[in-house]
Amino acid sequence: MYLVYADEKGNIFDHSELIGLARSGDMVVEIFPEELIPLPEGATLVGLPGTRPVAMDPDTGEMVALPGNVQAVGALLPQGFTRLHIPSYVKTDKAQVLPLFGYSAVVWKDDGFYVAADPSDDPDKWDPLNCDRTELRVQVDQLQHKYPDNRLYQHLSHCALQYECLTASNTFLNRWEGAVPVSYSCNAGCFGCISEQPDDSGFPAPQTRMNFKPTVDEVVQVMLEHLKTPESIISFGQGCEGEPSTQAKIIVEAMREVRRQTDMGYININTNAGLNDHIRAIVDAGLDLMRVSTISALDDHYNAYYRPRGYTLSNVEKSLRYASEQGVYTSINYLIFPGVTDREEEVEAMVEFARRSKLRLIQMRNLNIDPESYLSLIPKAQGDILGMKQMLDIFREELPDVVIGSYSHVPPAHLARPKVRA
Repeated sequence: MYLVYADEKGNIFDHSELIGLARSGDMVVEIFPEELIPLPEGATLVGLPGTRPVAMDPDTGEMVALPGNVQAVGALLPQGFTRLHIPSYVKTDKAQVLPLFGYSAVVWKDDGFYVAADPSDDPDKWDPLNCDRTELRVQVDQLQHKYPDNRLYQHLSHCALQYECLTASNTFLNRWEGAVPVSYSCNAGCFGCISEQPDDSGFPAPQTRMNFKPTVDEVVQVMLEHLKTPESIISFGQGCEGEPSTQAKIIVEAMREVRRQTDMGYININTNAGLNDHIRAIVDAGLDLMRVSTISALDDHYNAYYRPRGYTLSNVEKSLRYASEQGVYTSINYLIFPGVTDREEEVEAMVEFARRSKLRLIQMRNLNIDPESYLSLIPKAQGDILGMKQMLDIFREELPDVVIGSYSHVPPAHLARPKVRA
């Protein structure tokens, strides 16, 4: 398996001699053949600006940085694939911060690109190739014409057409999981927030946060348009907004009105779950699914990344447990990073957290972050690094009733919560 690198113009090459390596945290490691899969459809290869790739000389076994005006290359994976390693590189400018993407190690093998990843879910629904851009534009125009004063559709049209957000696109295509953002504020100051960064962060947010407070009628219109099939999911809490539960009053009123008119589909919230009273009200109004974002079940790691304002990790667990006990199908949006998430202490803590909170699903999500910035932020490892594949095996063995996946699912019939009609 050979090194993959890019020149200064972004052209990608495979090296004829040097062996491709990877990183686990800040350690350069070899890649095992069982950790590699062919580059999935929908994946994108990108150069890592301000880096030089590190490879292994097969004759000496020594690690070498490729000379010349070249860059390391990483793969950006579609949903459904959990990365096992990050690319191996050194920065030519240590002050330069990489754009907020989830880079995966990639090599050349058997006349093709291979990536260090594990297929954790069916990627079909979240494959960008399955989004017809021509049809999307037609549907965007139709819904904006139907609801000319609905600011949510105006906002989501930008997300769908400019950012190519698949959840926003689904809202217009009336399929699968759609988006209904509601909040411009947040009760956390996440280090890796993709919609709002302080001016001195060093890396710009890749998308713009919504800047208005929607009305209940605007929210209801979006929800009713989307909830037209038994399998449809409409979700509060998107990357373009803050914490949705800060607008609990709007959510509760909208949910009650929607459930007064239909019991079709599922209502989901993507949340940090820190506001217990707000989450309780939303659950009691008839919530079907809840996905809670977390990066760790250890307080010091969680606090370093999320920078919670007025809540703690124990509040998050309390919200999850309450929702589960009320019949809500609960999951976590688990932000993972090779060499950190697979630390022995992290794995042990997450297994216990999942048991206590009665989780149904763990969604593995590749953390979009500059590796050096992240590693300098969080606590150092206390135990062994188990490896991402072993971590996944442990979760599957220790949590047999918890699904290991990558995105929100409609719950099995026997676990679906009876619809709460207003």
